[in-house]
Amino acid sequence: MTILVIDDNESILVSLKYVLAEEFDNVLTLNNPEKALVTLMQEEVDCVLLDMNFKLGVNTGSEGLFWLEAIKRNHPEIPVVLFTAYGEIDLAVRGLKLGASDFVVKPWDNDKLLMTLKMAVEKQNRIQTLDELTEEHIKKAIDKCHGNLTQAAELLGVTRQTLYNKMKKK
Repeated sequence: MTILVIDDNESILVSLKYVLAEEFDNVLTLNNPEKALVTLMQEEVDCVLLDMNFKLGVNTGSEGLFWLEAIKRNHPEIPVVLFTAYGEIDLAVRGLKLGASDFVVKPWDNDKLLMTLKMAVEKQNRIQTLDELTEEHIKKAIDKCHGNLTQAAELLGVTRQTLYNKMKKK
């Protein structure tokens, strides 16, 4: 298994190389996110650990969210775990909504970090059952229609009764 770690702090990259070698066969590191997309095209990567801030004095997380979106747009199959010293709840939620698998706060606990990364890879590799996919798809349609089952049924191309019956099977 291969992981790509992107962080502007060289000390963190060195530390993570040792820690992550316990779980990953290959630990690639970048100190600049601008090289990430090229690296992901050249290497077979199973997971990305992405720092949220790359400019000195900037801690909004917007850079990390930008690169998260770019990675997920080009490589939606690769799980991305966000990594930051500024662990605000709203930043984590925004990252998760944009497709991050999880969120880890610095300073990190080695065991928890390894478990988080391992779970992200396992979740990505897991094949969902047809019932799970159906349930997830129905939930998205209902959310998109703000809870209106008639609209959700129309969106899904089924009758309201069929949608209701599928919801009862859960």
